[in-house]
Parts: sequence; structure tokens; C-alpha cells
Amino acid sequence: MPRYVALLGAINVGGNQLRMEALRGALGDDGFADVATVVASGNVLFKHSEAGDQALEERIAAVVKARFGIDTFAVVRSAPELAAVLAESPFAGEGEDKLVHVHFLEAQPSPGQFDQLVADHAGRGREKLAPGTRCLHVDYMDGVGNSKLTGPFIARRLGCRGTARNIRSIRRILDTMER
Repeated sequence: MPRYVALLGAINVGGNQLRMEALRGALGDDGFADVATVVASGNVLFKHSEAGDQALEERIAAVVKARFGIDTFAVVRSAPELAAVLAESPFAGEGEDKLVHVHFLEAQPSPGQFDQLVADHAGRGREKLAPGTRCLHVDYMDGVGNSKLTGPFIARRLGCRGTARNIRSIRRILDTMER
């Protein structure tokens, strides 16, 4: 069976507290195999025979909603897909790993939506942005905590939710997946 990572949005932030042990158990009970978590922010590794990322994304979100009452979403990627995201990032290796992020998105925004995001963000900060494959690459040069380029700001412009991970976390997840 192939191994995947599910990157859950809004877990252990904004009041959506969820113990990773409980999450692993819920997914295991629902037929996911070899379930593990990396860092306590909704990074779940698993094996599953079901084909198609979208079906797995919907199923994982449904399990979290039914079991824990948390309305979330999941972005599912295989190890090769996660490696491709790192390879396409124009900021990985250029900026600080803890400040360079990938916003994994539910859908692929149009070029017009990305242009709108850039236009609306102009003058709001020094962040660098680049579109990716179902993701948005961002270098938060001055730090994430003070940035006006927030998840809700991005979601409104791109028309879909996303969940961000910094380059350091992505590399750690990928290393764990490849073991």
C-alpha cells in the first residue's frame, strides 16, 4: 500500500485542540494502516489502498468531524508529491527554513486569483510569494507572527483553504515518510 501524509488544517490552533494519539486511533479505527504523526500540528502519515487524494482528503476530514467535532480539511500528498513541492519552491534554500512556508491548498487557484492575492497584499509586507502546484510558496522574511499575510487573507483571495508548513517541517515529514 502507498504511504501518504495528511496535512490537517486548523489543528492545535485557534482552540481546535486534538491529541495526536487520539487522532492516530481514530484513523486506525477507520481502516488507515501504519498511522503515525509528525509534530503535534496535524501531520499524519498513513498507508491506504484507496486511490485518489481527494477521496482520502474527504474521508479524513469526515473522521475528524465525526469523532472530535472539529470542522477541518486535509491535504493529502505522497512522498514524491511532497518532494516535488520542495523542489518547486523558489525560496527553499534561499530564505530561512523556519520562515519559508508552503501553504498546501484544497484546490489549484487560477493565475487571476494569484494575481489578485499579490495585488491585495502590495504594501502590506515584504513577504515574497510564488504559485505552486496546489500550493502557495511564501517567504515570511520578517517572521510569520507579525505578518498581515494570514491564512484567512490568502483563502479569501485564492478561493480555497490552505494549511501552512515551514520548510523545516516539510523536510522532517518527508524524511519520516521515506524511512
